[in-house]
Amino acid sequence: MRTVTLLIIHCSATPDGQSLDYEACRLEHIQHRKFRDIGYHFYITRDGDVHTGRLLDEIGAHCKNHNRHSVGICYEGGLDAQGRPRDTRTLPQIAAMHLLLRNLKRQYPRALIVGHRDLNPQKACPCFDAAKEYKDL
Repeated sequence: MRTVTLLIIHCSATPDGQSLDYEACRLEHIQHRKFRDIGYHFYITRDGDVHTGRLLDEIGAHCKNHNRHSVGICYEGGLDAQGRPRDTRTLPQIAAMHLLLRNLKRQYPRALIVGHRDLNPQKACPCFDAAKEYKDL
């Protein structure tokens, strides 16, 4: 079993009004990024459905230099209709992410919850302060 020290939150950088469902994200990772599968362990669509990507014992492909010791969670969205970074999570996404993170913290109690931007300041992703929002989990 892998040692997991980080739960990293991402957004798909999908503008409001556009869709990037799980399978479309998965295919983008395979066809354009040349990954063997989707890079995330979990993908949360706007309707709040949580899709399982890579298995937890598999190394993800979502955050350079941190994949070996992390779980990657991505929500569909993260850009406003003009393509600017913005927290676009729907209420179902917020609820689903909270429940997922609570369950992951039970499995990995010492893991820190952070946003992609906390590990790469050049990124706006996930377009909200994940470390602050989930500090009490």
